[in-house]
Amino acid sequence: MASIHLLHSPKTLTLPKFRSSFPSTMGIATRSLSFPKPKPKTITCAATPATDRLISAVSYTLPFFNSLQYGRYLFLQFPKLGLVFEPLLPLLGLYRSVPYSSFVAFFALYLGVVRNPSFSHYARFNAMQAVTLDVLLVLPLLIQRIFSPGQAGVGFKLMMWGHNGIFVFSVFCFVYGLVSSILGRTPYLPFVADAAGRQL
Repeated sequence: MASIHLLHSPKTLTLPKFRSSFPSTMGIATRSLSFPKPKPKTITCAATPATDRLISAVSYTLPFFNSLQYGRYLFLQFPKLGLVFEPLLPLLGLYRSVPYSSFVAFFALYLGVVRNPSFSHYARFNAMQAVTLDVLLVLPLLIQRIFSPGQAGVGFKLMMWGHNGIFVFSVFCFVYGLVSSILGRTPYLPFVADAAGRQL
C-alpha cells in the first residue's frame, strides 16, 4: 500500500520547469550557425604575364590578315570602310612581303607555341584558337574552287554574301581575341574554342 500511495502522491507528478533556460540555449544555437558571407572574387589582368598576353594578341593577327581577302566585296560597296583598316596596311605589306608568310606563321604558331610545353596553357590555347580559325578560313576558298560560281547569277550573289559574312566574323574574332588578350582574359571564339580545346 505504501508503494501505491507514493505513485499517487502529488509530489511525484510535478515535472521540472525548463522554460527559463530553453530560450538562452536557442539563442546561442542560432548565433553559432550564422556564417559570414564570402567576399566576391575579382579577376585582374595581373594574373596573366605580359609575355603570354603579347603572344596571344599577336596570334590572332594570323587569321585576320588571311581573312582580308574576303572583305573585297564590302570594300567595293563601302569605300569608306577601307579607312578603318588603313593603319594596318604597313603591317599587312610587311607580312605579305615574306615569301610563304602564311605557312611560316602557321607552323611557327603551331610548332613553336601550341606544341611547346614551355609556354603557359593560356598562350597555347589562344595560339591554338588562332590556328584553328586560320584553317577554317581556307575551307570557303576550297568550296569556291570546286563549285566555281562564276561572275554573275545566284551563285555569285551567294558567294558574295558568304564572303561578307566570313569577313565580319573574322573581324569580330580578331577584335574580341585581341582585346581579351590585352586584358589577360581568355576569349572563347564561337565554333572555334571547342575544337581548339580538344587539341590541347
